[in-house]
Amino acid sequence: MADFRRLPAPTTDEWLWQSRGACLGVDTSVFFHPDFERGASRARRTAQAKSVCARCPVLEQCREHALRVQEPYGTWGGLDELERKVMIKEVRRQHAA
Repeated sequence: MADFRRLPAPTTDEWLWQSRGACLGVDTSVFFHPDFERGASRARRTAQAKSVCARCPVLEQCREHALRVQEPYGTWGGLDELERKVMIKEVRRQHAA
C-alpha cells in the first residue's frame, strides 16, 4: 500500500501534471495487472503501458511521484513495480552508507 503520508498536499498545483499525462483516457487495466497475471501476458501488458509512458510529456513528474510515495502497484513514469522497488532500495542503501 502506498504511504499516504508522502503524498503532496491536496492543491491543484501539486496534481496538475496528471491532466497532461499520455495515459489520460487509457484503460487503467493497461497499467495495473490483474491478480495472478504472470509470464508473457504480464510482459506484454507492461510493455504496452511503458509504450504509453514513453511518449508522455509528464513522465518525469509521474516517476518522481511514484518513487516519493513508494507506489506499490502498476506502471508509473515508465517503471513497473519491480523497477521502482529496486530504485527505492538503492536510494536507501546510498543514504545508509
